[in-house]
Amino acid sequence: MKLTLDGLSNEDMRSRLKTIVKEKSYRYGDEMTLASGKKSRHYFNMKPTMLDPDGALLIANLMLDEVKNLGQKFDAIGGLELGAVPIASAIAPVSALRGEPINAFIIRKKAKDHGTQSLVEGLKDDQTLSGKSIIIVEDVTTTGGSAIKAIEAVRKDGATVAHVITILDREEGAKEAFEEVGITLISLLKKSDFVTAGMSGQ
Repeated sequence: MKLTLDGLSNEDMRSRLKTIVKEKSYRYGDEMTLASGKKSRHYFNMKPTMLDPDGALLIANLMLDEVKNLGQKFDAIGGLELGAVPIASAIAPVSALRGEPINAFIIRKKAKDHGTQSLVEGLKDDQTLSGKSIIIVEDVTTTGGSAIKAIEAVRKDGATVAHVITILDREEGAKEAFEEVGITLISLLKKSDFVTAGMSGQ
């Protein structure tokens, strides 16, 4: 069934995204080790949702709604590989279709060992993020460590960043960690949206 956003409210889009995440990206069961190093019985692998046509469209539109709600102009939006790659790739064309174009970029975890040896992808060879106002995006936020690496990289490049938008906040300390470095966390969904009352574990 073709997804159409015509007439859908922001709340409707969040509800549809939650359904897709529950079906494709959320698992509760045996304890697993997360990217942060923490262990949890609640596991979110957002890639199937980000690479789902409807999921990608919903994520892009919901994140662009959040950008619009901030009430200021931003030059670019992006984040750390690998989680931010599908998000940035969806946001760029959707922003153009909405008449609100915003450039996208990707931050490598490690600089290339050839060519320009740049950490940031998506810019021309003679471009940097210096003087740009940007937003960092990511798929799942736990402690905030990955996003903070991205923030440090773009700030080192001369950019201004004050917001992180994530698909899902696991509510395990990222908000507080971001506040310590002058960042506001905005989440489309939270772990508590999926955790059933009575389930044990983190």
